[in-house]
Amino acid sequence: MELSVYNIKGEDTGRKVTLSDAIFGVEPNEHVMYLDVKQYLANQRQGTHKSKQRNEVHGTTKKLKKQKGTGGARAGSMKSPVFVGGGRVFGPQPRDYSFKLNKKTKRLARLSALSTLANEGKVALVETITLDAPKTKEFASILASLKLNNGKKTLLVTGEANKNVVLSARNIQRIKVATPVALNTHDLLNTDTLLLSEDGLKSLEQLYTTAE
Repeated sequence: MELSVYNIKGEDTGRKVTLSDAIFGVEPNEHVMYLDVKQYLANQRQGTHKSKQRNEVHGTTKKLKKQKGTGGARAGSMKSPVFVGGGRVFGPQPRDYSFKLNKKTKRLARLSALSTLANEGKVALVETITLDAPKTKEFASILASLKLNNGKKTLLVTGEANKNVVLSARNIQRIKVATPVALNTHDLLNTDTLLLSEDGLKSLEQLYTTAE
């Protein structure tokens, strides 16, 4: 698959780059993508939810009424779950939601996501973006030149962490900047356009062609 290289003014430079089939030509595996997204979302959960059981709520343990002769059910404590203010049965307790996923599975999931974007024509290539200082207005004009200011989600992949680019994009809605190492399947599947800078594409190819 070939992509035209655009400059930051949105002009076609006349150059074309062939995407590696080892990265963008993989047969997508939906199940491993599901597992990787599931793990990513599970890792975001704090797991600090907590409700009180009957031994933790405040209340008297004095027997409320005599055992027999009232015509009602037996009751021995106000902490019982059947009473308002009583403990909760099988309520949520603090827990860790994270789970292990093999490295090869995660790698296949990300390659599947990249290939899915390529198959759907959602990958674009731009020259390396460099900014002398954090300028949101300047970065927004670059997006406008590339026709990516349409309110849809864009994921920009750069070769290395560029503080000026990250700070410039931070206040623009639906724009996210990441390096190849920080890419995850959730972000790849949750974007409308994968915008690769030339150095970002080079780093991406180096990362996945040298990985075991």
